[in-house]
Amino acid sequence: MTKRSRTKFRPLHGLLLLDKPAGLSSSQALQRVRHLFRAEKGGHTGALDPLATGLLPLCFGEATKIAGLLLGARKAYRTTAVLGLTTDTDDADGQPLQQRPIPLLDGAAIEAALAPLRGPIIQRAPIYSALKQGGEPLYAKARRGEAIDAPEREVVVHALELLDRDGPRLQLHVECGSGTYVRSLVRDLGEALGCGAHVEVLRRVWVEPFTEPVMYTLDQLEALAEQGDAALDACLLPIQAGLAGFPAVTLAPADAETLGHGQPVQLAAASEADTLAIHDASGRVLGLGRIDADGRLHPRRLFIWATPHAP
Repeated sequence: MTKRSRTKFRPLHGLLLLDKPAGLSSSQALQRVRHLFRAEKGGHTGALDPLATGLLPLCFGEATKIAGLLLGARKAYRTTAVLGLTTDTDDADGQPLQQRPIPLLDGAAIEAALAPLRGPIIQRAPIYSALKQGGEPLYAKARRGEAIDAPEREVVVHALELLDRDGPRLQLHVECGSGTYVRSLVRDLGEALGCGAHVEVLRRVWVEPFTEPVMYTLDQLEALAEQGDAALDACLLPIQAGLAGFPAVTLAPADAETLGHGQPVQLAAASEADTLAIHDASGRVLGLGRIDADGRLHPRRLFIWATPHAP
């Protein structure tokens, strides 16, 4: 029996825009890609359901330090809602709960049901979700058959539009903020229409700041892996690509060194800011910082190369 060789991981820093396939969790997709790249450290920027496809930004190495910023970014989806049937997961992967007749619906009736689901809304999470209650994901409790009081929270739906209708299927475009469940939007739309609904197809099309993303599928990455590390590494985006939506400040060498020691730097003219990208004179991103009311720049999270004498 041939012993399977272990992956020899390497330091690697950057972002990959993965086109996640259906059938894999975000964590499973991350591990597949991390092993292809042989990256020592990796993380994703917010889970997609196994049923869902589309943009999943992956962070390697020091890029994991900005994963939380991308997690909170605005996102866009295309989804197919099927009217007349509810499921326990609110999507096609779940068990059917109730079949109901679909009333006669014109465009005005559908728009009237969509309108209250836009803007800041209070949304109840699906019972099959990764949200934790008592330190345990809700889906674990649901699989054991426990009664679950799914939490409600405020989310923001920036856009919710009907693109097309084909019988019981509604094609929808959704733009939303962090923490929004498209499954819950579809569930609530179905209830507003009086017939129930579930998600049949869900695809994430962009995540700010990657609004026109060049994505790579697992098949493409596996083919590139046959050509070696250089072919794969050409797919990576630099860390600063993930910070494109934040204000930036450029430091002189002496100030960059001071900040690298964890000390604040006085800026000549600066407005108070909670999060901004810090660059050195060569344009390399050093990390994240904040500017206080007195115009002093404080480090929030620095990359390893911002520390003096770091490799």
